[in-house]
Amino acid sequence: MTACLAIGAAILHLAAPGFTLSWTHSVERVEWREVWRVDPAGLSLQSASVEGSGAGMEPGPNAAFRDGRWTWPGDLTVPRLTLAASGATGGGWTLCADGECRVLGTDRGQPVTLAPC
Repeated sequence: MTACLAIGAAILHLAAPGFTLSWTHSVERVEWREVWRVDPAGLSLQSASVEGSGAGMEPGPNAAFRDGRWTWPGDLTVPRLTLAASGATGGGWTLCADGECRVLGTDRGQPVTLAPC
């Protein structure tokens, strides 16, 4: 099954409907990772994980600690995601799909919107 993801004005055609977003938390300096799926209803969060807990990074309900990360199931569907970098992490968001990764939103105050096509 193929899917299409609009990243701002660009279009990304996906061989599979899933993608991963990851970023470094601006205070705790650990990685946060989310697995998303492009569905007819929008973007559905499949799971989330974080390397530790701390300021604004509490693991979600039913979280389990395995392989050095707190991981929990997702329970959210949204029509679009807006990503905005704080400028405090030294980087933006990393989107990985189909075995390739790209960095988005590296400039502070430059939000990037993700939406199904």
